[in-house]
Amino acid sequence: MDSSHITAIILVPSIVFMVIVAPLWVWLHYRSKRRAQVALTESERDNLEALLLKSEAMMERIDTLESILDAQTPEWRKHDR
Repeated sequence: MDSSHITAIILVPSIVFMVIVAPLWVWLHYRSKRRAQVALTESERDNLEALLLKSEAMMERIDTLESILDAQTPEWRKHDR
């Protein structure tokens, strides 16, 4: 083999790597980074679940208060508007 064949053997895979593999690799890397940032962390998920439980408890309390007001003062909803 002469030097032009050796150069071609090294040059062609290098060009293919730089044109196809490297951009694809970089794109996939940053795509996975972006997806990791979008996902909630464990503590954020725990906080979200705690807030959900608190909001459900508040909704129950509001329903209870509204039923009490409905029983004691049926006209209270008209005053709210």
